[in-house]
Amino acid sequence: MGVPFVRSTSALGLRYLMSWFESLILGLVQGLTEFLPVSSSAHLRLTAAFSGWEDPGAAFTAITQIGTEAAVLIYFRKDIGRILSAWTRSLTNKEMRQDHDARMGWLVIVGSIPIGVLGVTLKEQIEGPFRDLRLTAAMLIGMGIVLGVADRLAARDESGGRHRVAKQRKELGDLTVKDGLIYGVCQAMALIPGVSRSGATISGGLFMGYRREAAARYSFLLAIPAVLASGLFELKDAAEGGHVSWGPTAFATVIAFVTGYAVIAWFMKFISTKSFMPFVWYRIALGVVIIVLVSLGVLSPHAAESAG
Repeated sequence: MGVPFVRSTSALGLRYLMSWFESLILGLVQGLTEFLPVSSSAHLRLTAAFSGWEDPGAAFTAITQIGTEAAVLIYFRKDIGRILSAWTRSLTNKEMRQDHDARMGWLVIVGSIPIGVLGVTLKEQIEGPFRDLRLTAAMLIGMGIVLGVADRLAARDESGGRHRVAKQRKELGDLTVKDGLIYGVCQAMALIPGVSRSGATISGGLFMGYRREAAARYSFLLAIPAVLASGLFELKDAAEGGHVSWGPTAFATVIAFVTGYAVIAWFMKFISTKSFMPFVWYRIALGVVIIVLVSLGVLSPHAAESAG
């Protein structure tokens, strides 16, 4: 299985042993699920639970997300380059503040405020009570239903009907400060495993009348500041704590990056023509399975604890 390494789980105050094999599997899970509306944090938690491993913890999730966000930076590098350039110029040029890319830069900042405030305020809950599998199952099912309803509304607008003409849905150019804040609140809900960052923000965008591609694109851009800040914060804590073997951690992050990049490319093509309903049914089915297994005592709802 490889040489294990020791990492602290701050919520429990315990030390956690993880093998290279575990870091490989968890890195793959992170990359495969980060951008899909199924909740990567829930799948990391569940992978550990089903495998009999200890909960990798919120810190491990945050650090490996740096890898998946690096995939976003590369995949959307042209968009990000334009946004950064226009936003920087808008700081000194008032006329530039009306530019679409400059406005997008400001709207990403505005949309990042809710998760920044709640992430700091609810840090202890995020690392502890929020990781209860019963809550995860409820969020998988509940947000799955929300995503399903949002997807149906979008499909109805796009296709029209016998007594209804197709309705033009909004593009990113129509994004307002109010919409950006609503997106931000939706993103903040993903602090609870099972919600899904992309699932919550895309659902919010669909309810506000945005096209699938527009909602997904802003969702990915909005995640960049929050995820990178969270990952760097956890890296700082890990370095100061001295409990991390950086080899396996970096390995999982690289695996998440490579896998995540492939998933982004596939997902952006998928949503241009397909419905989100496969993800909806998957979320509901997985949530029901978790509830049954926890009820039967097959799975413990709480994170596995180390004895040492």
